[in-house]
Amino acid sequence: MNARILPYVLILPVTLFLCLFFLYPFVLVSKQAFSTGAGFTLDNFREVVSYWKFPISMQNTLLLAAAVVPVQLALALLMATMVNKMQKGRDIVLYIWTIPLGISDLAAGIIWLAIFEQSGFLNSMMSGLGIVDQPVNFLSYQHPGVVFLAIALAEIWRATAIMLVILVAGIGLIPKEYYEAAEVFGASPWKRFTRITLPMLRPSLQTALVLRVILAFEIFAVVAALGGTLFPVLMGETYAYQFDLLNSGAAAAMALIILGISIAFTLVILRVLRVPKGATI
Repeated sequence: MNARILPYVLILPVTLFLCLFFLYPFVLVSKQAFSTGAGFTLDNFREVVSYWKFPISMQNTLLLAAAVVPVQLALALLMATMVNKMQKGRDIVLYIWTIPLGISDLAAGIIWLAIFEQSGFLNSMMSGLGIVDQPVNFLSYQHPGVVFLAIALAEIWRATAIMLVILVAGIGLIPKEYYEAAEVFGASPWKRFTRITLPMLRPSLQTALVLRVILAFEIFAVVAALGGTLFPVLMGETYAYQFDLLNSGAAAAMALIILGISIAFTLVILRVLRVPKGATI
């Protein structure tokens, strides 16, 4: 086969897959969002934005992302650094830490529901220690802070491994000679981390943060399991428009709004963590 044609042949299956399962549905969703029976219109967006739950769901989604993603980044960096320095048992520890990757969003929410519900582990422990006389309904409108905390903890536990895997791979690409040279010149572990590890990890940090931020704006199942309607988020409202209110136009508009927010934050992350042209490890 001609060497010039071979690359195009190799990427053809992926291109067809993306067109069939991503590009085509995106065109259909955009058509639904910007059209009604009367033709092109922005009525679906006006309806969505004017709904009283929209600012609340927007605030909750942004607040949850702002609370979860930095904690996950710090934990992933710490865990990746620890794994990289381990001489024995590295693979076992990494395997154990990445187990939550094999658990679905809904299953993770149900696991943490078993901890926070009235008959759950937390109430049983507090009752056994004599802290409470009767079970407390933590996941209720009376405890909005606990609902938020439960959702945040479930997300941190479930999705930190995504960033961990990316950062472990990135740290593994950093030449050991840099650290050895820094040790010779008396650099402390903190300086080696801030002057070598973090700068060299920029491409991996870009990938990890972009992926995690996008997924944070798409959170739904964990919130549905733990918060239900007490903690509305953008993706939950999209589901409600599509399946509860049977309003596919408004659901499509919500989906495009989430897409727009994700693209905006992606551009910010790429700008802040931009890698200089020609930079290599």
